[in-house]
Amino acid sequence: MSQSYFIIGTDTNVGKTYIASALVKEFVGLGFKTIGMKPVASGCQYNENHELINEDVTALMKVSNVTSTLDAINPYRFISAIAPHIAAEQAGVSIDLEVIANAYQMLTRLAEVVIVEGAGGLLVPLNATQTLADLAKLLNIPIILVVGMRLGCINHALLTIELIKARGLNLAGWVANEIDPNMSMFEDNLSSLQERISTPCLGVVRWQGQANFTLAS
Repeated sequence: MSQSYFIIGTDTNVGKTYIASALVKEFVGLGFKTIGMKPVASGCQYNENHELINEDVTALMKVSNVTSTLDAINPYRFISAIAPHIAAEQAGVSIDLEVIANAYQMLTRLAEVVIVEGAGGLLVPLNATQTLADLAKLLNIPIILVVGMRLGCINHALLTIELIKARGLNLAGWVANEIDPNMSMFEDNLSSLQERISTPCLGVVRWQGQANFTLAS
């Protein structure tokens, strides 16, 4: 088996890292050599080895059963916890999608499954002219959309899916992640999404609940 998934969100702070890490654990549990990748990370701090790293990358590395270099797992790392293209500008760096693609290809030679976690939503800029959608197109791997279940999620999810279709990308499925414990009419919102999204719902994660997925064999 050789498979990868690109984990994107309807917005920032919708649980992409939690879902990506859970997917890594799922494939590890199924016996596959699996590694997580986060191409761009903001809000990094120096660790004891004087490497810039953030908690999302640490979480992905912790659950992976394949090891690689930090530069391959997380090619672009920035201290400021701000939009990637602005953080890169502050650091005097231009994010090059080919650098990310080369790092990804390196990981595919080590692992059977690579789970790639994006940054924010699909149109988050990565440089002056390219967004996360351009990276998804370049990597050409199926997308799993994490829908942050809160007020406004239906619009965000459907807009993102329209963009996925417009860019000719492949939506493998989506995960409903309850990020607002006080969300009104959770089940009704979930049903509304299920009725309007043709691709399968791979999992429903309630507030602070365990992620369980229905993955195609």
